[in-house]
Amino acid sequence: MTRQTPAHDSDRILAEAQRSLTHQQHGERRRSIGKRSAALKRKHLVAKLMRMAAAVIAILTTAAVAGIVLGGIGFSGILLTVLAMIVALFVFARYPKFKMPDVAQLNTGNTRTMVGRTELWLEAQRPALPAPAVQIVDRLGAQLDALGLQLEGVDPAEPAVAEVRKLVGEHLPGTIQTWKRIPAHLRHEQRGGQTADQQLTEALSKISAEIDEVTRQLAAGDLDSLAVRSRYLDYRYGSALDQPENPA
Repeated sequence: MTRQTPAHDSDRILAEAQRSLTHQQHGERRRSIGKRSAALKRKHLVAKLMRMAAAVIAILTTAAVAGIVLGGIGFSGILLTVLAMIVALFVFARYPKFKMPDVAQLNTGNTRTMVGRTELWLEAQRPALPAPAVQIVDRLGAQLDALGLQLEGVDPAEPAVAEVRKLVGEHLPGTIQTWKRIPAHLRHEQRGGQTADQQLTEALSKISAEIDEVTRQLAAGDLDSLAVRSRYLDYRYGSALDQPENPA
């Protein structure tokens, strides 16, 4: 039987680390619902790869300097250098982990950041959502990308822009948060002719339609028509999920 040397072990560990990193990268791309969230993940991955490369260069530089000063580092020095690189690659491949934004961060920063964070937050909610709602969330990714492009061409001081940001950064996540506060065993009970799952799906569908309409109006430069849509933005579907409407 062939005996495995430290060099062979090092090659195997490095190959496994590379496969793990590649798998992680592909997995993140599959989970992305929009271009903005995918871009934030790529930025995190690039920063991680740069830290890994910097660590390897630093270790090799240190080993080279030590070799010059000491007249060589010997087999043990080479082994320690390889092990140091393996440890550095392992650590930087795992840390820092990609941090998902919380709700308080969504409606902050510029438009590009707001859209990207909202997409990331929606991706994190998908596993808990009912299947029909997941389909709408997946569609929302492309819609948010398109909305973000239109908002970049509009003066941020416009009142209509603030209302649109409220829709994306507050009303949309607020709807899902309210649904999540309902105990799981009660989400399938009918209330006012609908279950909480059905109400959530309907609410997200209406928000999706509203985002599409807002995007069209922004593309047409019709800010006046956009401003009058605030009647929708002031209506919170989350409240509708909290309790049934009182009969007239």
